[in-house]
Amino acid sequence: MSNESNPNQKPAGNNKEIPHEGHDTQHAPAQKPIAPRLAITGLIIVLLVFAALGTFGVLSRIHHNNVLAKTTQEAAAPVVIALVPKAGASTDEFTLPGNVTAYTDSPIYARTSGYLTKWYYDIGSHVKKGALLAEIATPELDQQLTQAQADLGTAEANAKNAHSQAQRYQGLVQTNAVSQQDTETFTNQASATASAVKSAQANVDRLKELQSFEKVYAPFDGVVTARSIDTGQLIDTGAAKELFHLQALNTLRVYTNVPQLYTTNLKRGSKIDLTFPEYPAQNFQGTLVRTADAIDPSSRTLLVEIDVDNHKGELMPGSLAQVHFKAPTMHTFIVPASAIIFRRQGTQLGILGDDNIAHLVSVAIGQDDGATIQIVSGLKDGDRVIQDPPDSLIDGEKVSTQHPNAQGQQKQPGQGDK
Repeated sequence: MSNESNPNQKPAGNNKEIPHEGHDTQHAPAQKPIAPRLAITGLIIVLLVFAALGTFGVLSRIHHNNVLAKTTQEAAAPVVIALVPKAGASTDEFTLPGNVTAYTDSPIYARTSGYLTKWYYDIGSHVKKGALLAEIATPELDQQLTQAQADLGTAEANAKNAHSQAQRYQGLVQTNAVSQQDTETFTNQASATASAVKSAQANVDRLKELQSFEKVYAPFDGVVTARSIDTGQLIDTGAAKELFHLQALNTLRVYTNVPQLYTTNLKRGSKIDLTFPEYPAQNFQGTLVRTADAIDPSSRTLLVEIDVDNHKGELMPGSLAQVHFKAPTMHTFIVPASAIIFRRQGTQLGILGDDNIAHLVSVAIGQDDGATIQIVSGLKDGDRVIQDPPDSLIDGEKVSTQHPNAQGQQKQPGQGDK
């Protein structure tokens, strides 16, 4: 056998492997396990970071929403001009418009049907009570009256005959010449015919009353202010067509509405001065005769009636009067007529309060010249009145203010650079 050794054979007695060059094996160092407390702490820190970021986002969104809402509200607030009202002269009198009406005003209608044969008074005629105004021809009514009178005669004859028969039978029944039943029959017949006479008589009286309406008379002293009929026209019964219109003008009634503020100074029987545009230099004196004794809730005023003597015929119903009332001396303010607000609550003004908050206050007005209005109550010194308030203005609304000359300072069309 050969003593040559096999190169791939490991030496005997040596079990250690000889490492190959360039292929040395390195073992990884052993890692220590993470402590549980450290892991929980890290998790909490991460959660806190996410919570902080979420809270910041929510707060940022709320802030932006508030800013947007505030900006929108400011942009939506109406722009108004507020000025301090001018002080008016102190006054102890206030003037109100009054409506002049006739003391008695009555339309005249027909109470019977027919044709107008004649009228006697035209518009502007002064008539006395009982004066004949017109005549109406009623041939059918006349025939009905003739027939009713004939029926009355027949009923009276029948009643007379029945009464005689009843008396005769009442005498014969005493001697048993007739039966009691026949006597009662004729007695009842006499009563029935007597009732028929009364009915016929009532019918005659009714037709005579209607016939009396053929003549139209004036119900009171007055002036004919309208005539709407003419000769030959067909006249119907009732209020379908007015014949005449009559007004009593010797005394006129003047109605006016007094604000609630002054109602305590009104005394029945007091003298009131009145002026009229057609008599600018003349005063008329009336007497306060009655009031409604109730405040109108829609206008907060009291309706009063003032009677004025008109025997001279200078005044006419339907005209406008200026009624002058006495009042306690008071401090007044002057505001533009465009500042007045008329609503269901009455006459109001818009007042600009603190922080540009609008408030609506009820006021009482005095003199009104068309452009400016006198305010006698409801305002105090220092109040700022909103000029030309928008129709949608409500109490407590936030508004934006504008300087009264701001519009005049704006650039006008055609004022471009040269």
